[in-house]
Amino acid sequence: MSEKKRDPHARSYRHPVNKKMIEQAPLGARIADHVTNFLGSWRFIILQTLVVIAWVLGNIYLIFHFDPYPFIFLNLAFSTQAAYAAPLILLASNRAAIRDRLTLEHAAAEADVEEKQNERLLHGNTEILKRVEALEGRILDLETKIIGTLKERPPDEPAA
Repeated sequence: MSEKKRDPHARSYRHPVNKKMIEQAPLGARIADHVTNFLGSWRFIILQTLVVIAWVLGNIYLIFHFDPYPFIFLNLAFSTQAAYAAPLILLASNRAAIRDRLTLEHAAAEADVEEKQNERLLHGNTEILKRVEALEGRILDLETKIIGTLKERPPDEPAA
């Protein structure tokens, strides 16, 4: 019962690239990732659609007439949202490109290690095959000597 209880919100990233890009990310990069993840979600699309519908219906039917010119504030809100979203999306995109590059570099390094291991195994297998071939040659020589000895012996002579 000495198991440590895991925090359900704590994430364990095993891949070295994930450790570097996620656990060691500066605060601004983590905020950009969270914001762009939210902006690219169905939750955001549905929430924004509901806000726009409420805004339009409220202004059309004068329930809350706070936009005196037809939807100028709504346009300003969308412009402001786009002005902040675009750089955050670019930042997150740049981080994704860096993460992809680091992942490829890590995979290439792992492939190099595996290639060296395969070369060592192939060399070892070649050495084993050479030794087996030498043993087969010795066995063939012994068989030839035995057959030669059996042919030289007269048939009625008992084996010793």
